[in-house]
Amino acid sequence: MPAIVLKIQSNDNVLVALKDLSAGEVVVHEGERYVLTEPIAAKHKFFTADLKLGDAVVMYGVTVGKITVDAVAVGQKMTTANTQHAAEPYAYRAVDYQWQSPNLGRFAGRTFNGYHRPDGSVGTANYWLFIPTVFCENRNLDVIKEALHHALGYAVTDKYKTYTQQLIQCYESTSSFMIDEVLSDAIGPAKRLFKNIDGIKFLNHFGGCGGTRGDAATLSKLLAAYADHPNVAGITILSLGCQHLQVQHLLADIAERSSTFSKPVLVFEQQQSISEEHLIKSAIRQTLEKLVEANTLERQPAPLSKLCIGVKCGGSDGFSGISANPAVGFTADLVVGLGGKVLLAEFPELCGAEQGLIDRCTSEATAQKFINLMETYDAQAHAVGSGFHMNPSPGNIKDGLITDAIKSNGASKKGGTSPVVDVLDYTEPAKKAGLSLVCTPGNDVEATTGKAASGATLILFTTGLGTPTGNPVCPVIKIATNSSLANRMQDIIDINTGEIIEGSKSIEQMGEEILEYVIKAASGEIIPKAVLLNQDDFIPWKRGVSL
Repeated sequence: MPAIVLKIQSNDNVLVALKDLSAGEVVVHEGERYVLTEPIAAKHKFFTADLKLGDAVVMYGVTVGKITVDAVAVGQKMTTANTQHAAEPYAYRAVDYQWQSPNLGRFAGRTFNGYHRPDGSVGTANYWLFIPTVFCENRNLDVIKEALHHALGYAVTDKYKTYTQQLIQCYESTSSFMIDEVLSDAIGPAKRLFKNIDGIKFLNHFGGCGGTRGDAATLSKLLAAYADHPNVAGITILSLGCQHLQVQHLLADIAERSSTFSKPVLVFEQQQSISEEHLIKSAIRQTLEKLVEANTLERQPAPLSKLCIGVKCGGSDGFSGISANPAVGFTADLVVGLGGKVLLAEFPELCGAEQGLIDRCTSEATAQKFINLMETYDAQAHAVGSGFHMNPSPGNIKDGLITDAIKSNGASKKGGTSPVVDVLDYTEPAKKAGLSLVCTPGNDVEATTGKAASGATLILFTTGLGTPTGNPVCPVIKIATNSSLANRMQDIIDINTGEIIEGSKSIEQMGEEILEYVIKAASGEIIPKAVLLNQDDFIPWKRGVSL
């Protein structure tokens, strides 16, 4: 019989409801009986001990909150009305952290078919990238995108244009928008001119001028990281000419990031062009000429050690930390054991989980870099009247994530259990095999944007509520925490870990299944839903306060 509640660690003083429970219901767990004083919805928690004002609420084996009322009783629901965020202080301490890699036998010697770059990296896709140095060129990028996407076969099916036209025709004949026809929801693959080019991508943004010079400098490093990305074959740069972010600065940042950079680069500056039409036509024609060359590169076998996997959660719920995130964490451990790279980011969502990560750092310098980045970031948030503790969204809270420490300890499970080999500031490239922490906001798009900048060639994105986030150059794989979501939003979900909650699969089984999916996605055998839907979200972080 499937369990109806879960205690994550033996010293926790709350239990997680795995299904809706009724007031007055008697729950028996590990020989203890608990009478529920009120209904407890699935994903929420109830107290297993009488607690008083100021007492610590313990979950995941650590403090995740403090009681804010005179008393709470056994069987009472944890809510924002009786519990507030709290976490233990953290500091570097010498710890002899020992890690045991999971059994790799199923994956030993396995390969994926990727795009090999001259610098030794291997891409999981082959994209051509259009980069504007300033927001003034966004409209020109949109015009080029409309032309190239349709002509080259990369546009999402025109079902919505067809549907709109049907509605208009219906209104013209009946003065009503009620039609009987139901259009197919399938996204059919279009015929592509270049079979080895997976897409033409466009990094529209709102920076490059008008902000501080520091903003422009950060943006330049971000764009340089995308130009150098293993999934990118070449770039077309559109510049206005008078903006803060000058083309030569971007090219210098590319050269600084990679001394061996050899990808084709096309540059078009509008203020030096004879007309906008000439600029756009020239950019299209010359890009097509370079695409002919880029199309000659074909997928070839590569060891799994060449994978660089970003792990991310968004639209999280009370099941995230006990199903999808631990399953992805097991996948992460497999990838690390195989010699690959894993990137765990979202620093505001590591609040309350810091000590465990610090204890896993392979050097004091690595630990201190993490501490310094966390403290600086949190201080910036407090300076404007915010803080990491204000991170949970209304949707998170509604579905059981009452404090940031609960959310963070569940979120950190995505990184598995391996040692932390490096800590990277925003846009710094991942160079060491193993698990690295990457400083980004928790914001879904800002975080995925930052992970790709550090070199992630696939992102495993867990969600309990459903979120459509993708990335222009790094395929994003959506993993549901529960079967209800997976069944309801099949158009955006790739993998369902709800079977962990239902008791039909273990975390380890799901982790291995996720890696099997990763291998197929990295080889182009499976196209993740976010890629099929052209969910190419890109938001640069200006290093201000974003949670």
